[in-house]
Parts: sequence; structure tokens; C-alpha cells
Amino acid sequence: MSVEGDRLKALRFEGPEAIPVSVGILPAAWMKQREALDELVHRYPEVCGGQAQDDRDYEAVGGTYVSGDHVDAWGCVWQNVHTGMESIVTGHPVPRREDIRTLTAPEQDVGTPHGFMYLRLQDLRGFEELMLDFAEEPPELQRLIDTVLEYNLRQVRLSLEAAGSAGPGSEADAGRIFYFGDDLGMQDALPMSPSKWRRYLKPCFEQIYRPIKEAGHYVYMHTDGHIAEIIGDLKDCGVDVVNPQIGANGFDALEEVAKGRICVDLDLDRQMMPFWTPADIDAHVREAVERLGSREGGLWLKAEIGDDVPLANAEAVFSALEKYRFHYA
Repeated sequence: MSVEGDRLKALRFEGPEAIPVSVGILPAAWMKQREALDELVHRYPEVCGGQAQDDRDYEAVGGTYVSGDHVDAWGCVWQNVHTGMESIVTGHPVPRREDIRTLTAPEQDVGTPHGFMYLRLQDLRGFEELMLDFAEEPPELQRLIDTVLEYNLRQVRLSLEAAGSAGPGSEADAGRIFYFGDDLGMQDALPMSPSKWRRYLKPCFEQIYRPIKEAGHYVYMHTDGHIAEIIGDLKDCGVDVVNPQIGANGFDALEEVAKGRICVDLDLDRQMMPFWTPADIDAHVREAVERLGSREGGLWLKAEIGDDVPLANAEAVFSALEKYRFHYA
């Protein structure tokens, strides 16, 4: 069966032949490890998903992964001090609450990049100002949310139109997975109470994902941080696969709220990968499979390799994913 076929079977709990696995390698890791990392990738083609190249340009980095300042379509300023790693937003175009009243969405259509809803609010206002908005609940808060939401709804409509143009027999025609990313949590908690999240943000994700579900497609949502309390709500919104961080949520919580209820693409503990031994990594992947997986499915596994992960640990990640993806076969 194809990798995509296993992904669909896993998210439908229909007994995939193997646990779907994937590896993301940051540009900074390629810049640092170069040929040695390429040699590892060539040795694990199934795990690394076709990332092997014979003529890779290790210095080829673009967009916000290049050091310096970058301005996005909304006017947010992204600052990068380390080429090969992602930027962070340091310039917020709507710093005062009264500025919200004149905010307009960009005419440029840029889709739904990472941070398209909640983080977009934070990027526009700044974290502290946005938290004050959620605490005090002025009318400008709903106006800000509505402006961002309407833009996202337009982007989804355009994406669905593009998917439909592929024609009968295409991946879109058979039921496509639409990928979204928005970091809703912090290290050990939501940035607001679950009840406030349900009041202001849950309706946004419901509206954004509804036309995708009505068209017969699937929704994948990456979301960093502690989100255990709202995983059930994300499922209500139409999410078929949720991509949580194990380090921020823990096995106990994810087993309780997610196992058997929604497909989990588990983000293996990248905060610990630089410090663990290869044996620790093997045990971590095995525990993930045993605690969150099943013969029926419901589990994918994802690993991210940064420039702080030793080559021996990167190899341990690839090896463990190769070994344990057949645990239930």
C-alpha cells in the first residue's frame, strides 16, 4: 500500500499496513551536517520520504529562514538572527486597540500559512496586548477576529476551487487531506481558559473547516503547545488528524483524550532529542507506539531534526521509526 493509502487508513481507523511516519529536517541541520546527514537520509528512504538528493545545495535557504527582517502580507515584521531557523514576529502592525478599527485584510491571497488564525491575531497585536483583549473583551476583539476569519474563509474557498480544478480521478476528487497549522498552546497550558477559547476561537475553526468537510475532504491540524483540553473541540470543528507535541501534553493526557477518538500525528519530543541517548530515543518511539497506537490505526509519527540534534541521535530517530512502524503489522 502507498504511504498516502496508509495515512488515509490510519485516520479512518481501518487497519493500515504500517504506521505512517515522517521526518522534517530544518535547513539549519542540512547546513551543519551536510553530506553526513544526506548519507543517513539515503539509508532510510521509507522513513525520510524521498528527501534523498545527490546534488543538494546545503546553503539553499529562502524566505523567512534567511537572517534579517521580513514583512508579510499583513505588515507583520519577522526577525531572524540565525539563517536556517524560522523567524519570529517582532513588529506588530496593530499595537493599539484603536488601530483595530481601521485594520483591513490584505488584498493579496497568501493561503493559510502556519499561524493563520490564533497566531495571526497575536502577530498583529503582540502577545501581551492580545491577552489583555481576551481578558477585557472589548468590541475591538471580535472585530479583529472577524477580519482575520473572513480572510481565511476566502483562502479556503480558493483552495477548494483549486482542488476541484484537478478533475475527476484526482487526489482531490477521491478525498484530499488539507493541511493547517496554528500553535494554540504554550509549554504547559493554553494561553486562555478553555471556555474563552471555545467562545472566541472554536467558532472560527468550525467555519474554516466546514466547507472542506462538506466537500468530502479531510482536515489535518498541526498545533504546538499544550492543547489537551481542546483536542475534543478540534475534532468537533472537523479535524481528522491532530499533530500535538508529546513534550507539552504528555502520554497520559493524550491517551485519555485522543486515543481511539481522533487520529494523532504525534510530534516526538524534539526538545529532548539533543540530550537523549540513542537508547532513550528508541524507548521513546516504542512507548509512543504502544500507548497511542493500535492495530486499527489512529496514529502517525513525526520527527523534526534541528541543528542541535547529534548525528547519532538523528540516526536513532530514523532507525526507531523504521522498526516500530510495523509494530502492529
